[in-house]
Amino acid sequence: MLHITLRQLKVFESVARHLSFSRAAEELFLTQPAVSIQIKQLEDNVALPLFEQMGKRIYLTEAGQELYQYSRAIAQQLADMELALDELKGLERGKLNISVVSTANYFAPHLLAKFYQRYHGVTVSLNVSNRETVLKHLADNLTDLAIMGQPPEGLDIISESFMENPLVIIAPPNHPLCDKQQIPVKRLEQEIFLVREPGSGTRSAMERFFAEQQIKIHRGMEADTTEAIKQAVQAGMGLGIMSQHTIELELEANRLKVLDVQGFPIMRYWYIVHRKNKRFSNVAKTFKDFLLKEASGLMP
Repeated sequence: MLHITLRQLKVFESVARHLSFSRAAEELFLTQPAVSIQIKQLEDNVALPLFEQMGKRIYLTEAGQELYQYSRAIAQQLADMELALDELKGLERGKLNISVVSTANYFAPHLLAKFYQRYHGVTVSLNVSNRETVLKHLADNLTDLAIMGQPPEGLDIISESFMENPLVIIAPPNHPLCDKQQIPVKRLEQEIFLVREPGSGTRSAMERFFAEQQIKIHRGMEADTTEAIKQAVQAGMGLGIMSQHTIELELEANRLKVLDVQGFPIMRYWYIVHRKNKRFSNVAKTFKDFLLKEASGLMP
C-alpha cells in the first residue's frame, strides 16, 4: 500500500509543473532542501524515480508523467471541495484567486479595494505576472479570473470587456513635441521608441497601428516592464506607448507628458477572462459581475 501524503503530492505537482525545484520552493514558500526531501520521500514511497536530470535541467520519468496526471486530478478535486465549502460559507468567507498582467496592476488594487469594502470577509489572492504567465495560469486552471488587455486566441476561454484602455504616446516634459498639437503620425518616424517585449499586448497594438499607418519607427531599448519604459522615457532615451492607466502619478508630478498625435489614443479595452467551463465560487461570480457593471465608473 502506498503511503503518499497530500503534502507530497502538492510539492510534486509544483515541481512537475515548473520542472524546477527552486521555482516550486518559491511558489510554495518552502526552502529548496525541504522540497527535495518531500520528493525523495515520495520516490521512496512509490519505489520509482520520478525525475531525471540531464545537464542542468530536470525531466519527468515515465512514472513521473503518470503520477503528474493523478496529482493534477487530485488537486482539482481538492479545489472543487474547497469551492463547495466556500459556497456554504457565502460571500463573507469566500476566497478569490485572480491573475492580472503587470500593466493592469496599476488599477486592479483600486477595484479590489472597492470590492473588499462591500465584502470584508473575502480573501483575495492576487498574482501579478507578464502575459505569458497569466495565460499559463489560465491554461493550468490556477486562477479563477484574469485581467488583461488582449484576450488570447486558441484557448477554450471566455473574455468580456469591462473598461476602456486608451494607449497614449508619452515623452519627457522637455521634449520638443510636447507643446505641439495634432502632430502628424508621419512625424514619429523621426523619433526613437522604447518598446515592450515580444508577446506584450501593448507592443502588439503598437505594431498593428503603425503597420496600418505604413509608419516605420526606430526602436531603441526593449524592456519587459512598464516601469522600465517609464523610467527610460523620463531619462530622455526615447518615446513610449502605454496605457494611460499606468501613468497617472507621473502626469500629476509632471515627470511625463502625453503627446497630441493624430490617431491617438489607440482605444483598446481591459478584459476579464476565465476558462469556458470554470466552476465559479460565489465570490468569483460576484467579482466578475462587479467589474462588468461598475468598474468604469469607479476609476478616478
